[in-house]
Amino acid sequence: MTKRSPFRYFKTSPEIIRLAVMMYIRFPLSLRNVEDLLHERGVDISHETVRYWWHRFGPLFAAKIRKRRIEGMRSSHWRWNLDEMSVKINGERHYLWRAVDHEGEVLESFVTKTRDKKAALKFLRKTLKRHGRADVFVTDCLRSYGAAMKAIGVADRQETGRWLNNRAENSDLPFRRRERAMQRFRRMRSLQMFVSVQASVFNHFNSERSLSSRANFKANRAAALTEWRGLCAA
Repeated sequence: MTKRSPFRYFKTSPEIIRLAVMMYIRFPLSLRNVEDLLHERGVDISHETVRYWWHRFGPLFAAKIRKRRIEGMRSSHWRWNLDEMSVKINGERHYLWRAVDHEGEVLESFVTKTRDKKAALKFLRKTLKRHGRADVFVTDCLRSYGAAMKAIGVADRQETGRWLNNRAENSDLPFRRRERAMQRFRRMRSLQMFVSVQASVFNHFNSERSLSSRANFKANRAAALTEWRGLCAA
């Protein structure tokens, strides 16, 4: 049985919807920035339309990307970098936990109000349930990691060091740029949804530019863009 297209009730073409969602999630642009850029290309829409599109199709695109990449994630069990970063929501401090593999793939993003043992344990269990168990867990010196890993029986796989966790620290930069463009967040739910979608889009277009030649980078970039344009195609 043929699946119905998710674009079937929309007058706008799927190509424009994909472009608007990609521009908003991938680049540090506001909703009105996306509206202006599309207007320059002859597409007259409101910034509220961009908001609706990304809320409707962002999680759908992210799920399709994760499904296609799940086979290639088997190699990510070698080393994981775990890190937590503070994020303010309506003036209150929250914490965004992130798991990144040795190739820079963002495996999991999880938002909590605290960064104690309970929060770390919940984050680790969610990550292990979805991706399996890694050989090495690289963390900072936060004691919550050690207590949580001891509780699930992987304390012997933890590594800490001054510069060992740079992979996770560097992966935070795209989110920080997005946070400034969006003027921060107002609800935990919206933050959790956005970081989950952004992680999948980041993984999809991440070609490790500094580690490949110009020709390979251009080929990988073109392949990623072609695959994006085919998401949810009928």
